[in-house]
Amino acid sequence: MKIQNKHYRTIWPDAGDRTKILIIDQRQLPHAFIIETLSSLNDAVVAIRDMHVRGAGLIGATAGFGMYLAAVCREKKSIDVALTEGAKLLDASRPTARNLKWAIDRVLLAVQAGKDDTEKLEICFQTACEIADEDADFCQSLGQHGLEIIKELSKSKKGGTVNILTHCNAGWLAFVDYGSATAPIYAARDAGINVHVWVDETRPWNQGAKLTAWELQQENIPCTLITDNAGGHLMQNGMVDMVIVGTDRTTHTGDVANKIGTYLKALAAKDNDVPFYVALPSSTFDWELDNGHDIPIEERSGDEITGISGLHKNGKVETVQLTAPGTKALNYSFDVTPSRLVTGLITERGVVAADREAIHRLFPEK
Repeated sequence: MKIQNKHYRTIWPDAGDRTKILIIDQRQLPHAFIIETLSSLNDAVVAIRDMHVRGAGLIGATAGFGMYLAAVCREKKSIDVALTEGAKLLDASRPTARNLKWAIDRVLLAVQAGKDDTEKLEICFQTACEIADEDADFCQSLGQHGLEIIKELSKSKKGGTVNILTHCNAGWLAFVDYGSATAPIYAARDAGINVHVWVDETRPWNQGAKLTAWELQQENIPCTLITDNAGGHLMQNGMVDMVIVGTDRTTHTGDVANKIGTYLKALAAKDNDVPFYVALPSSTFDWELDNGHDIPIEERSGDEITGISGLHKNGKVETVQLTAPGTKALNYSFDVTPSRLVTGLITERGVVAADREAIHRLFPEK
């Protein structure tokens, strides 16, 4: 997608030295656009763990390139040993996102075809690039399927503005390109449909306020920032036509783990007959978990709740304390929305009901 009319992906190999992987440091947005270089396995682990990169698809792509960097920087180790060690470190960096383990396993499987370390290194690089390219392609495809839903809403409103509420950032910044929840919105804009997006601020990291709103502004899509608690009120008053969110892990039975607060939006949508859609590439499905309650939920530092960062009038990004000293805080990063609250899942193969039978019909090879 575009930043000041220039196309970027969220992660890419350096054109002059492919042992360097470039990312956009999302901690600095929207106040500064900084490209960071990942030169080692540890750089990739830190980038994922400390949220230089975030979002299901981008975490997966970063893990793929992280495995490649583990192979590049193996020193005297064999590639097999380096990848085994790298896999453990990457897998522990963030527990909820399914794409993380999926990408690690994909590299480990692919490299088995290599005859020696030279060939295995090349396979690592090519597999990481394939993961990134596939992520962008899948998001673009699911955008076209989601477009059909928005088209029908536009028809029902006789061409009037379709108001879409989203939560957190499931835009191109959360993937390699296009995004999941935003892909149908971009496709609708390109199709000439009038859309407006209600953007949840999404405490405590404020990915909605900092990332989604900025991203939509770069694409000239009308949007309005709201507090996390305003969504239900908007739905009660007929101001939301549909909800689209992303997901970090979805069971093959249709339960959805997404940024904390998603469950409350789904409850409000159900109570007000507002369609609630989840957009995801198939790499985000967990084909082993039957119940969303078994999804590991990441718990992060309470400091993310008791403090907040922003741009000071002195031009520097600073963090300030919100609470009294010693205030305890519990900081779950995700919650689980049960399948019964989900209108449909938007995937690269089409829109499917959030239930096991329908999902397996769409992905019979699984």
